Amino acid sequence: MGSERVVVIGGGPAGLAAAAAVADVGSAVTLVEWAPFLGGTPIAENYAALTPNMESAEVAMGRMIDRVTSNELVDVRLGSQVAACEPDGHGFRLELSGDGAGPLHADAVVVATGFQHFDPGRETQMYGYYEFPDVVALQDLEAMLKDHHVVRPSNGQPPERICFVQCVGSRDRQIGNEYCSKVCCGIASKEAIEVRQQLPDCKVFIFYIDMRMYGYWENQIYWPAQEQYHVQYVKGIITEVLQKGDKLLVRGEDTTMGRPMEVTMDLVVLSVGMEPSLGTRLMAKTFGVAQNKYGFIDAAHAPLDTVSTSRPGIFACGAALGPADLEDSVSSAAAAAVRAVAHARSHQPVGA
Repeated sequence: MGSERVVVIGGGPAGLAAAAAVADVGSAVTLVEWAPFLGGTPIAENYAALTPNMESAEVAMGRMIDRVTSNELVDVRLGSQVAACEPDGHGFRLELSGDGAGPLHADAVVVATGFQHFDPGRETQMYGYYEFPDVVALQDLEAMLKDHHVVRPSNGQPPERICFVQCVGSRDRQIGNEYCSKVCCGIASKEAIEVRQQLPDCKVFIFYIDMRMYGYWENQIYWPAQEQYHVQYVKGIITEVLQKGDKLLVRGEDTTMGRPMEVTMDLVVLSVGMEPSLGTRLMAKTFGVAQNKYGFIDAAHAPLDTVSTSRPGIFACGAALGPADLEDSVSSAAAAAVRAVAHARSHQPVGA
């Protein structure tokens, strides 16, 4: 083992994968996480199962956490964040705040601060997320699925009709999020399957602009949702959700038929997109690395180098760089880890 140290910021899937990869090649790593626990969004938001293989999120993340916490080369700092960064020889002097307050030397840094879910209230309440209790978001339904207790928040009863509304907070020029969030179609399909498994008599609809499945997801979740679980996919644009008695009235346009559409639902699930997390925005400023127009950290040499930032020695991975699924996140984390270790070792004194 050399004397180099890589600091990884963020303890979600990408950060855990990066920290484990750094340690695997024999370098010391400090993992800094602002929350009092590891696991990131899948744990914080009570994800039921991972897309697309349906493995328990708690079990899968537990494996990643154990791999890191059981490695003597990994120093975990929970409840902490990087408050400042200054040059320190060939590396950086970081100042931590919180439970792990104090200075920390880094020969290289990997930023893995992830994303946050889009706030549907920014859609001027056209979907009634804060107005109607039976309008929920993907992460809200995830928590219900994890508890095996999918009910209408308004009355605690199992819903008979559920619909998903796609592209909430994505592909929307009016709010400035012109990008596709990449995973929402797959997650909605995964959740629709789980709803049908837990509530076999519930009718499930997915209203979509375009169904964007990529890689193997087409056969892993899209076709099974339709053919095995009879989820109904409707190509259309939802323009409004209103209360009608004890039901929700969903209005929009069936774009296949070219006609207006009105349907009643017991539960409406908004497929909210990804935005850069507060941590991503803060760390970009703290480390002085460029952000793209949406606030994600900018990959300086894409598409062939997807993890280098505008500042040498600072790398990024996962959803800190933009919308990413779990496979993307852990793959880019491994790349960032290798680049960070290579950078750190290239600046070590001879014989170190």
